[in-house]
Amino acid sequence: MAIKFCVKAGKSPVETIELINKAYGSAAMSRANVYRRYACFRDGREDVKDDDRSGRPSTARTNESVESVRRLLTEDRRTTLQVIADRLNIGKETFRQIVTEELGKRKICARFVPHALTTEQKQERVVYCQDLLLMGQDERFWENIITGDETWCFAYDPATKQQSAEWMGKNSSKPKKLRFKKSRVKTTLIVFFYAEGVIHREFVREGQKVNAEFYVGVLDRLLKRIRRVRTAKFQSSEWLLLHDNAPSHNAAIVKKFLANRNVAVFHHPPYSPDLAPAVYFLFPKLKFSVKGRHFQTVEAIQCAVTRELNISKTAFLAGMKKLKEHANKCIDQGGMYFGE
Repeated sequence: MAIKFCVKAGKSPVETIELINKAYGSAAMSRANVYRRYACFRDGREDVKDDDRSGRPSTARTNESVESVRRLLTEDRRTTLQVIADRLNIGKETFRQIVTEELGKRKICARFVPHALTTEQKQERVVYCQDLLLMGQDERFWENIITGDETWCFAYDPATKQQSAEWMGKNSSKPKKLRFKKSRVKTTLIVFFYAEGVIHREFVREGQKVNAEFYVGVLDRLLKRIRRVRTAKFQSSEWLLLHDNAPSHNAAIVKKFLANRNVAVFHHPPYSPDLAPAVYFLFPKLKFSVKGRHFQTVEAIQCAVTRELNISKTAFLAGMKKLKEHANKCIDQGGMYFGE
């Protein structure tokens, strides 16, 4: 409006710029804009409003656009930023602001879980954890659990990205990592431990299946080992066995064997590796140490794994007591896996 008045008053472009700067100060428009608008009014333009333009509106963060984004995200939670921005004709930055500030959403990668738990299985996990915490009110309970499981040990298990990280110069190219598969040469480790360390371990001979009959023999060797090296614990009725409910662990002949020898067994809920100390504590710690290393024979694998089982008593005790932390998380999650 001020520029139009200056044109009507016969002011020159330079005089108009001076008047605009004096009136608006730092908020004044640029010289180029003043010259452009001055020329329009000098050539007979009367309307002081901008002409309608094609393309995106100057502001797309409206109630309508927010509701449209909400609807599209509800229809397809995996849709991309670019797709919605194009469909609604808004900028990607505006879309980001709508999603994060207006709708309070963030895009999270899916995580793998061991199993799609049913309602009954979730309830069973909660009951198990409640029983665990009730018995664990006596701190000696965590020290009296003997737990174990079996796992594969490979001649070559690819190193993690973290293990493959390298210190590089500022202008160095990013290191490359090939996608190696796990070796076919492998051996099965069966290990039992408690709060003070490993109490029994053995490797399954090649070709032997870990079935119920074989597992009975493993338990027999475990009990003999406890009797020999932990006599007081063997004679005590306070200790109990914790193993998962794999078919070979849950078979009738296994239950009968343990019942005949008066071994107390703490029932483990199905599909619950997050509640098994061997799975969440010992095996990751053991396998991390041998990842990225090549072994030529099964004997070499077994020697390396045996060395890595030499873990401190403090670590074993912490690993067992972490079961209490996991139980609390499971109850808080209503029986679901942590973070689900």
